[in-house]
Amino acid sequence: MKKVHVLAVAMLCLLATAVNAQKFGYCNSKDLLTQIPEIKAADSDLQAFQTQLTKKGQERVKALQDNAAELDRKKNQGIISPKEYEEQMGKLEAEQESIAAYQEEVYDKLAKKREELYKPLLDKINKAMEDVAKENGFDLVFDSSTNILIYAHETLNVTPMVKAKLGISN
Repeated sequence: MKKVHVLAVAMLCLLATAVNAQKFGYCNSKDLLTQIPEIKAADSDLQAFQTQLTKKGQERVKALQDNAAELDRKKNQGIISPKEYEEQMGKLEAEQESIAAYQEEVYDKLAKKREELYKPLLDKINKAMEDVAKENGFDLVFDSSTNILIYAHETLNVTPMVKAKLGISN
Protein backbone atom coordinates (compact mmCIF):
# COMPACT_ATOMS: atom_id res chain seq x y z
CA MET A 1 0.00 0.00 0.00
CA LYS A 2 2.86 2.34 0.85
CA LYS A 3 4.45 1.55 -2.55
CA VAL A 4 1.19 2.44 -4.32
CA HIS A 5 1.02 5.72 -2.41
CA VAL A 6 4.65 6.61 -3.26
CA LEU A 7 4.04 5.62 -6.90
CA ALA A 8 0.90 7.80 -7.03
CA VAL A 9 2.77 10.80 -5.58
CA ALA A 10 5.62 10.26 -8.07
CA MET A 11 3.13 10.10 -10.96
CA LEU A 12 1.46 13.32 -9.77
CA CYS A 13 4.83 15.08 -9.57
CA LEU A 14 5.76 13.85 -13.03
CA LEU A 15 2.41 15.00 -14.42
CA ALA A 16 2.74 18.42 -12.75
CA THR A 17 6.23 18.82 -14.19
CA ALA A 18 5.02 17.86 -17.65
CA VAL A 19 2.12 20.31 -17.47
CA ASN A 20 4.38 23.17 -16.36
CA ALA A 21 7.20 22.33 -18.78
CA GLN A 22 7.61 24.90 -21.48
CA LYS A 23 8.45 23.90 -25.00
CA PHE A 24 10.96 26.05 -26.90
CA GLY A 25 11.99 26.01 -30.52
CA TYR A 26 13.99 27.98 -33.02
CA CYS A 27 13.80 28.79 -36.68
CA ASN A 28 16.34 30.19 -39.15
CA SER A 29 14.57 33.05 -40.93
CA LYS A 30 17.51 33.76 -43.26
CA ASP A 31 17.28 30.22 -44.55
CA LEU A 32 13.52 30.62 -45.06
CA LEU A 33 13.92 33.90 -46.88
CA THR A 34 16.43 32.48 -49.35
CA GLN A 35 14.11 29.62 -50.27
CA ILE A 36 10.80 31.42 -50.80
CA PRO A 37 10.23 32.01 -54.54
CA GLU A 38 8.23 35.20 -53.90
CA ILE A 39 11.26 36.77 -52.20
CA LYS A 40 13.33 36.35 -55.36
CA ALA A 41 10.60 38.07 -57.38
CA ALA A 42 10.40 40.87 -54.82
CA ASP A 43 14.19 41.28 -54.91
CA SER A 44 14.08 41.51 -58.69
CA ASP A 45 11.23 44.04 -58.67
CA LEU A 46 12.99 46.19 -56.09
CA GLN A 47 16.26 46.07 -58.04
CA ALA A 48 14.49 47.11 -61.26
CA PHE A 49 12.75 49.97 -59.45
CA GLN A 50 16.04 51.11 -57.91
CA THR A 51 17.80 50.95 -61.29
CA GLN A 52 15.07 53.05 -62.88
CA LEU A 53 15.27 55.72 -60.17
CA THR A 54 19.07 55.70 -60.13
CA LYS A 55 19.29 56.08 -63.91
CA LYS A 56 17.13 59.19 -63.79
CA GLY A 57 19.32 60.66 -61.03
CA GLN A 58 22.51 59.84 -62.92
CA GLU A 59 21.13 61.56 -66.03
CA ARG A 60 20.40 64.69 -64.00
CA VAL A 61 23.90 64.68 -62.46
CA LYS A 62 25.50 64.21 -65.90
CA ALA A 63 23.47 67.12 -67.33
CA LEU A 64 24.49 69.30 -64.37
CA GLN A 65 28.16 68.43 -64.86
CA ASP A 66 27.95 69.13 -68.59
CA ASN A 67 26.23 72.48 -67.99
CA ALA A 68 28.82 73.45 -65.35
CA ALA A 69 31.68 72.52 -67.71
CA GLU A 70 30.09 74.53 -70.51
CA LEU A 71 29.63 77.52 -68.21
CA ASP A 72 33.27 77.33 -67.12
CA ARG A 73 34.36 77.10 -70.75
CA LYS A 74 32.35 80.23 -71.60
CA LYS A 75 33.84 82.07 -68.62
CA ASN A 76 37.40 81.08 -69.52
CA GLN A 77 36.90 82.17 -73.12
CA GLY A 78 35.34 85.44 -72.03
CA ILE A 79 32.11 84.71 -73.92
CA ILE A 80 29.90 85.33 -70.89
CA SER A 81 29.60 88.45 -68.75
CA PRO A 82 30.26 88.19 -65.00
CA LYS A 83 26.63 89.03 -64.26
CA GLU A 84 25.33 86.35 -66.64
CA TYR A 85 27.86 83.89 -65.20
CA GLU A 86 26.54 84.51 -61.68
CA GLU A 87 22.95 84.03 -62.88
CA GLN A 88 23.83 80.76 -64.60
CA MET A 89 25.78 79.58 -61.52
CA GLY A 90 22.70 80.31 -59.38
CA LYS A 91 20.64 78.11 -61.70
CA LEU A 92 23.22 75.33 -61.50
CA GLU A 93 23.27 75.54 -57.68
CA ALA A 94 19.47 75.35 -57.63
CA GLU A 95 19.64 72.26 -59.86
CA GLN A 96 22.24 70.74 -57.53
CA GLU A 97 19.87 71.27 -54.58
CA SER A 98 17.05 69.75 -56.62
CA ILE A 99 19.20 66.69 -57.31
CA ALA A 100 19.94 66.34 -53.59
CA ALA A 101 16.21 66.52 -52.87
CA TYR A 102 15.63 63.90 -55.56
CA GLN A 103 18.17 61.64 -53.88
CA GLU A 104 16.22 61.87 -50.61
CA GLU A 105 13.03 61.19 -52.55
CA VAL A 106 14.65 58.09 -54.07
CA TYR A 107 15.52 56.76 -50.59
CA ASP A 108 11.94 57.33 -49.46
CA LYS A 109 10.49 55.69 -52.57
CA LEU A 110 12.79 52.69 -52.19
CA ALA A 111 11.83 52.27 -48.54
CA LYS A 112 8.13 52.41 -49.43
CA LYS A 113 8.58 49.98 -52.31
CA ARG A 114 10.56 47.60 -50.09
CA GLU A 115 7.77 47.72 -47.48
CA GLU A 116 5.14 47.18 -50.18
CA LEU A 117 6.96 44.17 -51.63
CA TYR A 118 8.25 42.46 -48.48
CA LYS A 119 5.60 43.13 -45.83
CA PRO A 120 3.06 40.62 -47.21
CA LEU A 121 5.78 37.99 -47.51
CA LEU A 122 7.11 38.59 -44.01
CA ASP A 123 3.55 38.53 -42.65
CA LYS A 124 3.04 35.19 -44.41
CA ILE A 125 6.24 33.79 -42.86
CA ASN A 126 5.34 35.09 -39.39
CA LYS A 127 1.85 33.59 -39.67
CA ALA A 128 3.33 30.24 -40.68
CA MET A 129 5.78 30.34 -37.75
CA GLU A 130 2.97 31.22 -35.34
CA ASP A 131 0.78 28.42 -36.71
CA VAL A 132 3.61 25.88 -36.39
CA ALA A 133 4.28 27.05 -32.82
CA LYS A 134 0.64 26.72 -31.83
CA GLU A 135 0.10 23.40 -33.60
CA ASN A 136 3.16 21.89 -31.91
CA GLY A 137 2.68 23.41 -28.46
CA PHE A 138 5.72 25.69 -28.48
CA ASP A 139 5.63 28.47 -25.89
CA LEU A 140 8.61 30.35 -27.34
CA VAL A 141 10.25 30.27 -30.77
CA PHE A 142 13.52 32.07 -31.41
CA ASP A 143 15.12 33.09 -34.70
CA SER A 144 18.54 31.43 -34.72
CA SER A 145 19.87 33.79 -37.39
CA THR A 146 19.19 36.92 -35.31
CA ASN A 147 18.68 35.69 -31.74
CA ILE A 148 15.29 37.40 -31.67
CA LEU A 149 12.10 36.03 -30.20
CA ILE A 150 9.65 35.47 -33.06
CA TYR A 151 6.77 33.85 -31.21
CA ALA A 152 5.68 33.80 -27.60
CA HIS A 153 2.54 32.27 -26.17
CA GLU A 154 0.38 35.12 -24.88
CA THR A 155 0.28 33.63 -21.36
CA LEU A 156 4.01 34.35 -21.02
CA ASN A 157 3.58 38.12 -21.44
CA VAL A 158 4.58 39.82 -18.20
CA THR A 159 3.95 43.38 -19.46
CA PRO A 160 0.69 43.80 -17.49
CA MET A 161 2.45 42.77 -14.27
CA VAL A 162 5.32 45.19 -14.92
CA LYS A 163 2.80 47.97 -15.69
CA ALA A 164 1.04 47.24 -12.41
CA LYS A 165 4.36 47.30 -10.56
CA LEU A 166 5.12 50.69 -12.11
CA GLY A 167 1.63 51.99 -11.38
CA ILE A 168 0.71 52.31 -15.04
CA SER A 169 -2.93 51.73 -15.86
CA ASN A 170 -4.11 50.50 -19.25
